[in-house]
Amino acid sequence: MIQVNTHLVVADNTGAREVMCIRVMGGSRRQYGKAGDIIVAAVKSAIPTSTVKKGEVVRAVIVRTSKEYRRVDGSYIKFDDNAAVILESDSTNPKGTRIFGPVDRILRDKGFMKIISLAPEVL
Repeated sequence: MIQVNTHLVVADNTGAREVMCIRVMGGSRRQYGKAGDIIVAAVKSAIPTSTVKKGEVVRAVIVRTSKEYRRVDGSYIKFDDNAAVILESDSTNPKGTRIFGPVDRILRDKGFMKIISLAPEVL
Protein backbone atom coordinates (compact mmCIF):
# COMPACT_ATOMS: atom_id res chain seq x y z
CA MET A 1 0.00 0.00 0.00
CA ILE A 2 1.32 3.37 -1.03
CA GLN A 3 0.41 6.51 0.87
CA VAL A 4 1.66 10.08 1.19
CA ASN A 5 5.45 10.31 1.81
CA THR A 6 6.13 6.76 0.56
CA HIS A 7 9.36 6.56 -1.44
CA LEU A 8 9.23 4.45 -4.61
CA VAL A 9 11.90 3.22 -7.00
CA VAL A 10 11.44 4.38 -10.60
CA ALA A 11 11.23 1.40 -12.96
CA ASP A 12 11.87 3.17 -16.27
CA ASN A 13 14.65 4.95 -18.12
CA THR A 14 13.57 8.56 -17.66
CA GLY A 15 16.60 9.17 -15.44
CA ALA A 16 14.72 9.56 -12.17
CA ARG A 17 15.90 7.11 -9.51
CA GLU A 18 13.47 7.70 -6.66
CA VAL A 19 10.13 9.47 -6.25
CA MET A 20 8.04 10.32 -3.23
CA CYS A 21 4.25 10.05 -3.34
CA ILE A 22 2.54 13.33 -2.53
CA ARG A 23 -1.02 12.36 -3.54
CA VAL A 24 -2.96 9.21 -4.42
CA MET A 25 -5.41 10.09 -7.17
CA GLY A 26 -9.04 9.00 -6.97
CA GLY A 27 -10.94 11.13 -4.50
CA SER A 28 -10.39 13.31 -1.48
CA ARG A 29 -10.71 10.43 1.00
CA ARG A 30 -8.41 8.07 -0.89
CA GLN A 31 -5.58 7.25 1.49
CA TYR A 32 -3.84 4.18 0.04
CA GLY A 33 -2.80 3.18 -3.46
CA LYS A 34 -2.02 -0.25 -4.88
CA ALA A 35 -0.67 -1.54 -8.18
CA GLY A 36 -2.36 0.15 -11.13
CA ASP A 37 -3.24 3.36 -9.27
CA ILE A 38 -2.04 6.77 -10.45
CA ILE A 39 -0.16 8.97 -7.98
CA VAL A 40 1.31 12.45 -8.01
CA ALA A 41 4.96 12.25 -6.99
CA ALA A 42 8.00 14.46 -6.46
CA VAL A 43 11.32 13.37 -7.92
CA LYS A 44 13.77 12.92 -5.03
CA SER A 45 16.85 11.79 -6.95
CA ALA A 46 17.75 11.76 -10.63
CA ILE A 47 20.83 11.40 -12.80
CA PRO A 48 22.21 14.69 -14.20
CA THR A 49 21.36 14.00 -17.86
CA SER A 50 17.78 12.90 -17.22
CA THR A 51 14.60 14.17 -18.85
CA VAL A 52 13.04 14.72 -15.43
CA LYS A 53 14.90 16.78 -12.85
CA LYS A 54 15.12 16.57 -9.08
CA GLY A 55 12.25 18.42 -7.42
CA GLU A 56 9.93 18.09 -10.40
CA VAL A 57 6.32 17.03 -9.75
CA VAL A 58 5.20 14.18 -12.02
CA ARG A 59 2.35 11.73 -12.44
CA ALA A 60 3.22 8.06 -12.09
CA VAL A 61 1.54 4.67 -11.99
CA ILE A 62 2.37 2.10 -9.31
CA VAL A 63 3.68 -1.11 -10.91
CA ARG A 64 4.95 -3.07 -7.85
CA THR A 65 4.12 -3.03 -4.13
CA SER A 66 5.86 -4.86 -1.30
CA LYS A 67 2.55 -5.30 0.55
CA GLU A 68 0.87 -8.53 -0.51
CA TYR A 69 -2.69 -8.51 -1.76
CA ARG A 70 -5.23 -11.17 -2.68
CA ARG A 71 -6.25 -11.79 -6.25
CA VAL A 72 -9.68 -12.96 -7.40
CA ASP A 73 -8.46 -16.54 -7.87
CA GLY A 74 -7.41 -16.72 -4.20
CA SER A 75 -3.66 -16.37 -4.69
CA TYR A 76 -1.53 -13.70 -3.06
CA ILE A 77 1.24 -11.72 -4.72
CA LYS A 78 3.92 -9.40 -3.37
CA PHE A 79 7.12 -7.89 -4.74
CA ASP A 80 10.48 -7.01 -3.22
CA ASP A 81 10.08 -3.24 -3.56
CA ASN A 82 7.66 -0.42 -4.26
CA ALA A 83 8.08 0.83 -7.82
CA ALA A 84 6.43 3.30 -10.17
CA VAL A 85 6.63 4.30 -13.83
CA ILE A 86 6.52 8.00 -14.72
CA LEU A 87 3.70 8.95 -17.11
CA GLU A 88 3.36 11.65 -19.72
CA SER A 89 1.13 14.51 -18.63
CA ASP A 90 -2.60 13.65 -18.91
CA SER A 91 -1.93 10.28 -20.54
CA THR A 92 -1.51 6.61 -19.67
CA ASN A 93 1.63 6.31 -21.79
CA PRO A 94 5.02 6.08 -20.05
CA LYS A 95 7.53 8.89 -20.48
CA GLY A 96 10.44 6.45 -20.78
CA THR A 97 11.08 3.93 -23.51
CA ARG A 98 12.11 0.96 -21.33
CA ILE A 99 10.62 -0.67 -18.24
CA PHE A 100 12.84 -2.48 -15.73
CA GLY A 101 11.73 -5.44 -13.63
CA PRO A 102 8.44 -7.28 -13.45
CA VAL A 103 5.10 -5.48 -13.37
CA ASP A 104 1.74 -6.52 -11.98
CA ARG A 105 -0.90 -8.15 -14.19
CA ILE A 106 -3.58 -5.73 -12.97
CA LEU A 107 -2.08 -3.00 -15.19
CA ARG A 108 -3.65 -4.79 -18.18
CA ASP A 109 -7.13 -4.44 -16.66
CA LYS A 110 -6.54 -0.75 -15.89
CA GLY A 111 -5.57 0.09 -19.49
CA PHE A 112 -1.79 0.55 -19.29
CA MET A 113 -1.10 -1.62 -22.35
CA LYS A 114 2.01 0.32 -23.41
CA ILE A 115 3.66 -0.45 -20.04
CA ILE A 116 2.62 -4.12 -20.31
CA SER A 117 4.17 -4.39 -23.78
CA LEU A 118 7.47 -2.80 -22.68
CA ALA A 119 7.82 -4.82 -19.46
CA PRO A 120 10.18 -7.82 -19.50
CA GLU A 121 7.84 -9.87 -17.28
CA VAL A 122 4.21 -9.61 -16.21
CA LEU A 123 3.30 -11.41 -12.98
